[in-house]
Amino acid sequence: MTHIDDRPPAPDPLGGDPAPGRMAIIGGTGFHLEAGAGTLDVVGDEVITTRWGKARITRTELAGRELLFLDRHRAQTEPGAPRIPPHRVNYRANIAALKQVGVTGILASTAVGSLRAEWGLGSLVLLDQLLDHVDGRPRTFFDDTAVHVDFTRPYCDHLRRQVAGTAHALGIPFHDGGTYICTNGPRFESAAEIRAYGAWGAHVVGMTAVPEVALAREAEISYAGISVVTNPAAGTGEGDLTEEEVMEAMAAAMPQIARLFLEVAKGYRDDPSTPARRATREFGSPRVT
Repeated sequence: MTHIDDRPPAPDPLGGDPAPGRMAIIGGTGFHLEAGAGTLDVVGDEVITTRWGKARITRTELAGRELLFLDRHRAQTEPGAPRIPPHRVNYRANIAALKQVGVTGILASTAVGSLRAEWGLGSLVLLDQLLDHVDGRPRTFFDDTAVHVDFTRPYCDHLRRQVAGTAHALGIPFHDGGTYICTNGPRFESAAEIRAYGAWGAHVVGMTAVPEVALAREAEISYAGISVVTNPAAGTGEGDLTEEEVMEAMAAAMPQIARLFLEVAKGYRDDPSTPARRATREFGSPRVT
């Protein structure tokens, strides 16, 4: 695997005054806190109540800083309950809970199928664009008022630069840029759907980025997404797709992505002047919690 771009990340053109912020990691399929064993000190779980419902977060300490963890597929109030499928995740409660406890930046992992033959299993993709192909999920905090946030660049450039810089420093190979298309799930896609998505410009396909990314923007939280390629997209490889192969590929990639996320979290700097952190200012930064 090679970098798409081996040049060091460009300076942040906004020229703000970055300061320590509060970071959260949102884990997806196969991502778990055990990957940080020996580095993280787990303080404990907490259920946060928002007007959209409840969300369970885990508070940890990392190098003297608080780091929060949220498992998007975890049952929020019943330990041991079945994991929540992507179309039933309460994305609004999750993002509102992180906003409520003061999170300013989110690192999110997603397991994806690859539409590009050269992006093999275990490849890391630092996403920069998004295609929304879901229905039936609440997509906004603002059902009762017109709030139109700019979504030209769905993922925060300021935070993406920090991720890219850390990956370069650690020697972790990644693809710098990729378009994620989000589908409803929980079924995998058909081969014909994948051909259509490829024609639209998609590079990877998954089931959880929407509405999570857009809600983070509405909440004025910087958001960077790293996808882990766990399988070839339907019709692009040999054989049928299985959940088992997805979990195996994610487990193999876990040490590397956990190392990357934890190193980014250690040095995370927030810049309130970035577009992601002032997305609703012209509307008075309406309350989302």
